[in-house]
Amino acid sequence: VVIHAVCDALLGAAGLGDIGTLFPDTDPHFFKKDSQELLDHVVTLISAQGYIVNNIDITIILEKPKLFPYKQSIADNLARILKITPDSVSVKAKTNEGLDAVGKGDAVVVHAICLLITNQ
Repeated sequence: VVIHAVCDALLGAAGLGDIGTLFPDTDPHFFKKDSQELLDHVVTLISAQGYIVNNIDITIILEKPKLFPYKQSIADNLARILKITPDSVSVKAKTNEGLDAVGKGDAVVVHAICLLITNQ
């Protein structure tokens, strides 16, 4: 879910659409495709447009598990994939205080925003 939100943020910032358009779930080629492969492809696409990722900010909203012990690992892994430093990746975790499907533990929501800069 985190990687899909990051893909959408990067694609949107570069004006390249969204993950559902680029990798439709109706295409069997993308069925059970590793999300990291999708993100690698998105990074290649934005690079071809002359952009590099400057930084990314992610908010993960879920009840369980508590993500505090994993936030740095998530940032490190995303930084590696995005080819940026871990301090350029902010990961925040929140709960929904028991409200709606997220608060009942039936769903997760991830918001991601990024800053792209030109590599020229």
